[in-house]
Order: sequence, then structure tokens, then C-alpha cells
Amino acid sequence: MSPTNNNRSKIFRPGIWKLVLRVLKLFFILFFSITIFWVILYRFVNPPVTWLMIQRGFERKADGKDWKIDKQWVDFDDIADPMKRAAVAAEDQRFLDHFGFDFKAMEAAIDKNAKSHKLIGGSTISQQTAKNVFLWSDRTYLRKGIEAYFTVLIELFWSKKRIMEVYLNEIEMGDGIYGVEAASQTYYHKDAKDLTKHEAAAIASIFPDPLKWSPTNPSNYVHHRQYLILKNMRRLGPLDF
Repeated sequence: MSPTNNNRSKIFRPGIWKLVLRVLKLFFILFFSITIFWVILYRFVNPPVTWLMIQRGFERKADGKDWKIDKQWVDFDDIADPMKRAAVAAEDQRFLDHFGFDFKAMEAAIDKNAKSHKLIGGSTISQQTAKNVFLWSDRTYLRKGIEAYFTVLIELFWSKKRIMEVYLNEIEMGDGIYGVEAASQTYYHKDAKDLTKHEAAAIASIFPDPLKWSPTNPSNYVHHRQYLILKNMRRLGPLDF
């Protein structure tokens, strides 16, 4: 190699690394700016649609069904207290005490999954809200990592009351059914504010698999879940949102 070419090579390599570092710096600045703005925006603006709703819509079309996103937003104060209590009892009994992550529940899930073929999750209500509102649905480490990031953000910028409000308005509660108001109208033909504790526990019992299970036509397993949720609801102390 000639001296001239060697000098060019020495100049070229640092130049490339500087460009790569600038691109990475710009990417991270944009990523953090956009995601933080997005989370702060949803503190005040109700999320209109989620990736899961769109995904399920296309899945219905692929199965020859009509496009369906049945979703009616209802404010926190217009959701029956038993429904909030049932959600905590079913999904995250330390919801008001943790900062987005329940490490005891994670450890318990890992231990149980190691002994069983039927996997269970240890995700908190905050983590599920982050996943449902901001992310796509899969089980990759990348998605779990970004989920943890958004969980920290919503715990920083939202109140527990707002997290619960968004959670109960956005999660899947049946085939094309999203949120507690649509679920209440579909299953019990009443407003979410009028749900009884037994109806709320029945709805919460299907959260892990809302496409397979029904609160109004429960299998023995789902009926047992409802019983356990009602039992946990009685054990919970006051929910101070």
C-alpha cells in the first residue's frame, strides 16, 4: 500500500466512527424526546387506539370476520369501585405500593414456570399498561426491555389513578372488545359504573386469555378464578388512588 493510501485509511476510519457516533447520538436524542413527550401527552389525552387493537382487527379480517374495535372510554370515577378492586386482586395486589415492578411476583412466576408447562406472567398493571398502550405484542427480549422503559416513564409521569384508568379502558376483554365499558355493555348490558363485585370479578377472571374465556359462560377453571379473585378482593385493604 502506498503512503498516500495508508494516510487516507487512517483519516477514513476515525471519520466513519465520528459519523456513526453522531447518528447514534441523534437517534437516542430523538428516541427519548419522542417517547417522553408521548407518555406526557397520554397523561392528559386518552389513547385513541393501540397496536393490539389494529393487529386483532387484521386477524379478524383474515378469518373472514368484520373489522371490530368495540371501545368506549369511561372516566376513572365512572368505573365501579369493585372493578378497580377486582383488577388489583386479579393482576397486581401490590399495585399501589411498587414503582412499576413487583420482583416478588416475578420470582414466584419464574419458580412456578420452571415446574410447569403452563407459563404464567409476573407483570404488574403498570407493565401491562405500558405494553398495551405503547408497544406491540410479542415475547422478545427487545420488547420486554422497551416495556420496562415505558413502565418507568408512566410511573414517573402518571399517577396510579391515571395508570388504572388507562389500563381498564385499553386492555382486551373479549373478541374485538376493549375496555371495561365495552365489556360491561357486552356481557351485562349495563354501564361500567354499575358493575357488582361478582360481575367485576368475572370480567377480571378472563384478563389472561380474553379470546378464549368468557365471564358469562365460564369454564370450571374460569369460575374458580372468579372465586379466588373475590376472595382476594375481601383481603385487600382500602385502595387509596
